Amino acid sequence: MAEVFLRRLSRWQAEQQRENVASVYAACHGRDRAEFLERFEREVQERDFDMVVADSAGGLVGCLYGYRAAPEAPAYAGFVAALHAAAPEAAAGAAAGRLFLLAELMVLPGHRHRGTATRMRDLILSRHRTDVVVTTLAAPGDGTGREVLRAWSCTRLGEFAAPPGEAWLHPAER
Repeated sequence: MAEVFLRRLSRWQAEQQRENVASVYAACHGRDRAEFLERFEREVQERDFDMVVADSAGGLVGCLYGYRAAPEAPAYAGFVAALHAAAPEAAAGAAAGRLFLLAELMVLPGHRHRGTATRMRDLILSRHRTDVVVTTLAAPGDGTGREVLRAWSCTRLGEFAAPPGEAWLHPAER
């Protein structure tokens, strides 16, 4: 298996890589590229957008990105409510504008179970250590996403309706 290299992308670089990222998304999740690209176009514009990709000799094999969730973001109220119920100490940080959302994780099936996702997470969070880190990486019914979050020792906070998803808290914030 070829060695995998990680690199952080600027917002501009992320926008330039959107088609490659969409191809990896479709291969990983078996979902529509157009839906992903529409969502990605919005998310790449979010405050403090941050993205890490994993490359091998054959090209892009993985991606993890997130952003600082603003109070006007669709899922913000659901995150804060879930934090108040499950982790009140983290809710104060979220209310202070320190809520960082890990929005998307994808690793091609042939590169899974080799630590790539964990290495990407560690790199992206190296810039957001003091933030309250939540994620929607596991949608209802997504066993693979839940498996990763449990391996990372994240705590499930609960489900929210808009947009549909689950909130999980990164262990550094418990």
